[in-house]
Amino acid sequence: MKPLTLWLCLLSVSLPLLFWFGHVIRRDGPPPAVQSNGLRGYTRIPPDRMVQFLDMHCNQCALVSSSGQMFGAGAGEEIDNIGCVIRMNNAPTVGYEKDVGSRTSVRVVSHTSVPLLVRNELYYFEQLADTTYVVWGPERNMRQDGRGRVFNTLVKIAKKYPNVSIYAVTREKIQYCDSVFQNETGKNRMKTGAFLSTGFFTMILAIDMCDSIHVYGMIDDNYCSRANHTAVPYHYYERNRIDECRMYRVHEHTQRGGHRFITEKAIYARWATRHKMEFKHPTWSL
Repeated sequence: MKPLTLWLCLLSVSLPLLFWFGHVIRRDGPPPAVQSNGLRGYTRIPPDRMVQFLDMHCNQCALVSSSGQMFGAGAGEEIDNIGCVIRMNNAPTVGYEKDVGSRTSVRVVSHTSVPLLVRNELYYFEQLADTTYVVWGPERNMRQDGRGRVFNTLVKIAKKYPNVSIYAVTREKIQYCDSVFQNETGKNRMKTGAFLSTGFFTMILAIDMCDSIHVYGMIDDNYCSRANHTAVPYHYYERNRIDECRMYRVHEHTQRGGHRFITEKAIYARWATRHKMEFKHPTWSL
């Protein structure tokens, strides 16, 4: 067969294949579009053809701890007058407005606390629909292939309450937070058996989205070692539960599965020298 004839035969076979592949590509549609602005470590739930990142920026933020230090602080009015108010997990405001305020702009939630919100879903996702929820968790619970139990729950909530904004901390952002912890401490979080706290992810988010941060109710890393420190409950809304400093010490020295609350506070103190950040109730000496 002559070369020209062979070339024409190959062309006649390849063109239909090209058209068929083109049909398949068009049928499946283009890859998901990506929102160009926003914080790329936080993606909207439920996922759709447009990947939406958390698009928030605040001049001033109040980061309100869930610590028992807030009980009797009387900081509610001051907190409510700050542009963006960040809270954690299921920490309530009703009945505690005088101390912690009533407004919530962003609520950072651990995967373990999602069931607590779902248990009171009308309050969190309907009455507080103007709150933005940012949820973090390990890949086993937040995977998006249908086997992420917590992620699946959040998709159902987002579809049931379409007016509420729910975002997931991406796997890449969690890995970034792990690397930050290792850079600050020289220790690999996974090898030491430590879990980052919701407070750690909240502080990272606040640095990402806020020009200045006012932290309320967070103790420093030396607080519990002072002889005259005030004993308060771990959470301001659980007054008869375990003492905060006792909880911190137990977690700090647990070999597997504990948070490193005291170590994290030492990290925040270093961050406060590089970012516009102040601590109140109690104040920190930086």
